Amino acid sequence: MKLLLVEDDPSMQITLQRTLGRRRIDVRICGDGAQAIAQWRAVEPDVVALDLSLPHVDGLQVLAQARAEGLRTPVLLLTARGTVGDRIMGLNAGADDYLPKPFDLDELEARIRALRRRSLSAGPDPTLNPLEVGSLRFEPDNGAVYHRSELLELTPRELALLKALMMKPGHAVTKERLFELVFPGESEVQYEAIEVVVYRLRKKLVGTGTVLMTMRGLGYLLRAET
Repeated sequence: MKLLLVEDDPSMQITLQRTLGRRRIDVRICGDGAQAIAQWRAVEPDVVALDLSLPHVDGLQVLAQARAEGLRTPVLLLTARGTVGDRIMGLNAGADDYLPKPFDLDELEARIRALRRRSLSAGPDPTLNPLEVGSLRFEPDNGAVYHRSELLELTPRELALLKALMMKPGHAVTKERLFELVFPGESEVQYEAIEVVVYRLRKKLVGTGTVLMTMRGLGYLLRAET
């Protein structure tokens, strides 16, 4: 069993790698949030243990980007920030379980193995089929969006927004819901920031035959041009 541990504390890295290694769990280490997604893809872990407090990129941002890019590996959040609000934000961002620090190593192992069993028993996720709207196609295997066969160059926030709209083509998605998906856990970001992401994405969709529409009082929707 392969575990990716995204944690910047060297002592915890060593402790968990040694302890879990003796319990037949292969622990791979990543100490920087900015490198976590690349490591995630390279390691192809069975479970990810993700600390919230990371240098450069916060754990919630790592999680949101991973989910937006189609990475469905079960995630166990590890954090000293044990408030209910933090737990809710983590679960809403796509975490599967939550373990506050300090934690018991036996409990950590049990939760990791439980996530792995749950993932195996669930089988293939039917929601991981490609999403298509007009000539746009989202591929969950690599988390990319294509216009016909050409890759669209999108930022993580633009990708999260587009994927959310592609999941409900022709239906309005509220600005509140889109803000949660594009800026998960970022309480310091102004609510109007979602409009900036919409504006930038709309420009990149020009010429694709797909329109991002503003529905006053309802939110935004994506539809193929007729």
